[in-house]
Amino acid sequence: MSCSSGSGQGRSDDFSVFVLASDLGIDARPFLDQHNNNEHDEEEEDQWHDCSNEDFSDLESLQILRVAGFDKSSNRILRIVGKYFPAPVVSAERLKKYVFQKIVNELPEGPFCVVYMHSTVHKEDNSPGMTILRWIYEGLPSIVKDRLQVVYFVHPGLRSRLVLATLGRFFLSGGVYWKIKYISRLQYLWEYVRKEEIEVPEFVKDHDDVLENRPLTDYGIEPDPMHLSEIPAMAGSYSFGRHEDRWASREYTT
Repeated sequence: MSCSSGSGQGRSDDFSVFVLASDLGIDARPFLDQHNNNEHDEEEEDQWHDCSNEDFSDLESLQILRVAGFDKSSNRILRIVGKYFPAPVVSAERLKKYVFQKIVNELPEGPFCVVYMHSTVHKEDNSPGMTILRWIYEGLPSIVKDRLQVVYFVHPGLRSRLVLATLGRFFLSGGVYWKIKYISRLQYLWEYVRKEEIEVPEFVKDHDDVLENRPLTDYGIEPDPMHLSEIPAMAGSYSFGRHEDRWASREYTT
């Protein structure tokens, strides 16, 4: 909401007011910092690649970010494997510098896409948080944001879908919200990317097989959480959990 105030000399000052409900659990800092960020956009575009000489060999060895081939629309692929990211030990600032260096050195020009593999990601161990991701994205020059054509979100969980559906439009600016394609199975990814253009980790393939056999897990429902159906039948006359068998076998004395 924008308001204007005027003085006797005809001077007017514009200001903005953002009203956020306190019980939504939303970090308001991205909204409050937006004005200051706009003031420094030009400065950031000049300095965003200053980290290009910093050593990120430790993160490179984890293969969190890898530049692959091309999708079927001729966009260069930036593959991101969420499970490989050690969130508790990598600061937001260092992650931001690493992403910037990767783009500067390996994606300097031309359209590109992101294939993000969310398979078996745990929030506490592998997720830096939506606020940090937004902060990193907003730090990119506008020309880089325009070059990003699509984000293929592989194996999105129910929670991820709900968060992006409810808060994504507020936190993901610059049109990136509308660039996300949810890919529930690898077979649907091949509609956009040829198999030979990207390497898929084995655990991602295994997770895809689990989802194929237990489709309810897409919706946060695990029909056999203890995997009891995989336990072989016991030989003999003993059974577990059947109280009537135990009571029937007792002898009572009078």
